[in-house]
Amino acid sequence: MAATEYDKAKRAAAFIRKQTRQRPHVGLILGSGLGAFADSLHPAVRIPYQHIPHFPVSTAVGHAGRLVVGLSGKVPVAVLQGRAHYYEGYTPEQVVFPTRVLSLLGVRALVVTNAAGGISARLKVPSLMLIGDHINQMGFNPLRGKNDERLGPRFPDMTEAYSKQFRALARKEARRQKLRLPEGVYAALHGPSYETPAEIQALKRLGADAVGMSTAPEVTVANHMGMKVLGLSSVTNPAAGLSKQKISHEEVLEEGERIAGRLTRFLHALVPLLAKEVE
Repeated sequence: MAATEYDKAKRAAAFIRKQTRQRPHVGLILGSGLGAFADSLHPAVRIPYQHIPHFPVSTAVGHAGRLVVGLSGKVPVAVLQGRAHYYEGYTPEQVVFPTRVLSLLGVRALVVTNAAGGISARLKVPSLMLIGDHINQMGFNPLRGKNDERLGPRFPDMTEAYSKQFRALARKEARRQKLRLPEGVYAALHGPSYETPAEIQALKRLGADAVGMSTAPEVTVANHMGMKVLGLSSVTNPAAGLSKQKISHEEVLEEGERIAGRLTRFLHALVPLLAKEVE
């Protein structure tokens, strides 16, 4: 009998537990050029994705491709330093598999980050945006197919895909750090080509403030499995047609690195607040 997604995720989680004594309830997924937070954890165990059973391996530049389990201050966290994308040729099930594994490890609070193009004029480059909601334009839902009740319900509610409570904590901490943190809607497209100017104008009319090629699948599965989610976009460039400059992945990585220090400090301050809410 073929192994189910639950069986595979359970096997991966069991493998990870053997590598560390830490049992984190907070997990993070770090996007393009945003891996500095994982590098700052100490002590930490770093496990390349290719060593974990059934794990998809990141191929995109700017994604280290390893799971880091370590301490943020006194709080144990599990961090995906890089993600798998649909545009890399992975199936929807493979894209969200690491999120399922985090849940089976005991993660109840999930922070997802991404590099994004800014659509709203409110968003400067580089800056952070608090994700209040998303628009999935990727052409698939990772929950399609037979539902396994061990993972979650057939029809999960997405009214509060990004926790109101977590967003309030993030805004409060941002004010304390004097960090500008506007809230907006993230649009997810599957890539790998960047959007056309016409597509950006269409997304703007739909209510999107920023655009990228990830996040919506993981957040859908996190909600399916009962995790509370906080989302942050690193706005690394104006979206297509909103500046005279062409978009390049090198620019995305460069601007991501410019904001990495601010994001790392912000995440270290947020982690204990989120951990307290899910204890």
